[in-house]
Amino acid sequence: MRKTRARQSERLHWSFAAIITQRQGYRRGEWLIRAERADLPGINRFVNGTTTDLDAVTAGLILPPSSGPVEGNVNRIKMLKRQMYGRASFDLLRKRVLLAR
Repeated sequence: MRKTRARQSERLHWSFAAIITQRQGYRRGEWLIRAERADLPGINRFVNGTTTDLDAVTAGLILPPSSGPVEGNVNRIKMLKRQMYGRASFDLLRKRVLLAR
């Protein structure tokens, strides 16, 4: 019984890994059904967490990764830091960063 559950868990693990690495988000529904049917405690917790925000999970599995918004924010903060160099304290820099949106 333990070996079959371990094999089942391993198969689910590797099939989900393939979905992630090959960007096959369209297969996630079929995978979720198989995972629920397997009735494995760790996998069930993962499935429950995944289904709470299914739209975000699907987007993460289908869309290419992008750090554009984060990089823009970093550049903005660096620019403000350069402008403020030697002028005032960290508190003023913090206020400018928070208010410069």
